[in-house]
Amino acid sequence: MSPRASSAATRIASAVGVAALAALAWGSLVERTRWTLRRVDVPVLPAGSAPIRVLHVSDLHMAPWQTGKQEWVASLAALEPDLIVNTGDNLGHERGIEGIRRAFAAFRGVPGVFVNGSNDYFAPVLKNPFAYFGGPSRQVARAKRLDTATLHEYFAELGWTDVDNAATSLDLRGTHLEFFGVDDPHRGYDRLDLITAAIDDLRSEDPLGDEAWPDRSTPVTRRPTVTIGVTHAPYQRVLNSFVTHGAQLILAGHTHGGQVCLPGYGALVANCDIPRAQASGLSVWRHGLRSAFLNVSAGLGTSIYAPVRFACPPEATLLTLTAAR
Repeated sequence: MSPRASSAATRIASAVGVAALAALAWGSLVERTRWTLRRVDVPVLPAGSAPIRVLHVSDLHMAPWQTGKQEWVASLAALEPDLIVNTGDNLGHERGIEGIRRAFAAFRGVPGVFVNGSNDYFAPVLKNPFAYFGGPSRQVARAKRLDTATLHEYFAELGWTDVDNAATSLDLRGTHLEFFGVDDPHRGYDRLDLITAAIDDLRSEDPLGDEAWPDRSTPVTRRPTVTIGVTHAPYQRVLNSFVTHGAQLILAGHTHGGQVCLPGYGALVANCDIPRAQASGLSVWRHGLRSAFLNVSAGLGTSIYAPVRFACPPEATLLTLTAAR
């Protein structure tokens, strides 16, 4: 190589190195805490229904010292949402519940539903980030068990309902909402075989539902109802099952939106089998002849061992459910 070519190569390598360091500094010092509220409208309500404001939060991966995150989440109470949906991975440290209490205290009394993510069960561990390019991350035997029961007790105090492999319903602003969910699919804790029974049990207790009437010859008009599926990880098997069971809207997290993205390209990995193009944001999930709106949150946190985001700021989502056109 000639001296001139060698000098050019050195300059190029230096420029690439500087750019990489600048990107790392931005991702770890700035973008990681550039909290963002994403707003979307979802036309799923029956005609003439009043809008319903749903705050979707996910993947806080909370550590007790993350006061900025705690304060920002608490400030979202000023939005006065009608409903909270929490799609898991709240804990990110053995004492993460301390930060969770500070973050969500302002939402006491606002109805909500939640499911678990793997980090609601196990503390984070140091991993090779390049391993994610080989497929979804695997269980680590040395991960320490977290206090999931205390987390659930606190959410119950807030007035939120656990829909891990379960179903529930509530009435908001004149619309009947049905929810069903699964425990963390990334760990294989989802029990899709229980969804049908959970929905049947829920509707059998509904005094205004068809299933509450043993005499099927009696004319019955069901009240306006919207069905929402809730999961932490948006694996295709879960999304397909939810659509089959009549979900009109599905809410999920887990992907971190890729966490490190390329501008103009998007997520490099999704840490599950969902297409990368649907790793964050609102889209439509189709299965057979049916479909549902799908909102995948890019989440609010990162593992304490990988505190960086790039072209993918931490987010919560305010979904306004509106009347379908």
